[in-house]
Amino acid sequence: MRKKELDESTAYLKNKGFDAPEIGIVLGTGLGKLAEEIEGPIEAHYNQIPFFPLATVEFHTGKLIYGTLSGKKTVVMQGRFHFYEGYDLLDVTYPIRVMHQLGIKNLFISNAAGAINLDYKKGEMMLIEDHINLQGGSPLAFKNVAEYGDRFVDMAEPYDVNMRNKISAIAKRENIALQKGVYASVIGPQLETKAEYRMLKILGADAVGMSTVPEVIVANHLRLPIIAVSVLTDECDPNNLKAVDIQEIIEIAGNTEPKMIKLFKELIKQL
Repeated sequence: MRKKELDESTAYLKNKGFDAPEIGIVLGTGLGKLAEEIEGPIEAHYNQIPFFPLATVEFHTGKLIYGTLSGKKTVVMQGRFHFYEGYDLLDVTYPIRVMHQLGIKNLFISNAAGAINLDYKKGEMMLIEDHINLQGGSPLAFKNVAEYGDRFVDMAEPYDVNMRNKISAIAKRENIALQKGVYASVIGPQLETKAEYRMLKILGADAVGMSTVPEVIVANHLRLPIIAVSVLTDECDPNNLKAVDIQEIIEIAGNTEPKMIKLFKELIKQL
C-alpha cells in the first residue's frame, strides 16, 4: 500500500467538501436508506475517487456521502467491498483508511447476516461483541504495515465497550430487540452447506456473513472505536435448511433497517 494513493483519495474528497467528519458509517447489503437521513449531502461516486475500488455487487450503490447526521459531520459508505468480488483485503479496507485520514473518530458498521444461533430470528438485529475471522487472510499482512500503525494489533476487545453499552441502553429504552453475539466472517460468495453451519455453531458463532471483519481489523489498527450491528436476514438451521432467496434477504434487511437507523442516530447524539 502506498501513502501517496491514500493522500490523493483524501485530497479529492476534501476538495469536494468532505470537511472533518466525526463519524464514519459502512452500510451493508440492503441497508442503504440511512444515507437518505443525511442533511446537506455531498456525494462522491467510487469511480470518481482516485485509487478507490469499484463496487461490483448490484445491490451495493457505490458512493461516499458526506453531511450532517444527528448534529454531527458524518461520512457514509453506501456500498462496501468484499473479498469475494476479487479484491484483496487491502482494497476491501481501503475506504476505512481514507475515512480515518478525513478525520473520523468513531466507526459504525452494519451488515446482513445469517443466524447460526437458532434462538435468534430473521428480522432481528445482533450487536457484534466478538468475531471469528474465517477469510483466510489479514488486511495487515503487507510489507510496510508498520508505517501505518503497530504490526501486531491487539484484538482482545475489537468492538468498543462504551458504544456497545450505550446502544444496548438505547435499544432497551426504545423497546427494540437487540441480540448480542459472535459474528463469523467467511469468504463467500456461495452460502454455507449444512455441514458448514454445524461447524460454525461448534466454533461458537451466533451469525455468519461475508464482510465486516477485515474492516474491523483495520479500524483497530488505526485505533478507531467501532460498533457493528448485523441484521439477521435468514435462519441457518442445518436440520431444516431451505434454499435462500437473495431478494428475500434484501427485503428483510430493508424492513429491519428503520430500527437500525434509529439506534445509530440515537448513539451518534451521545458521542
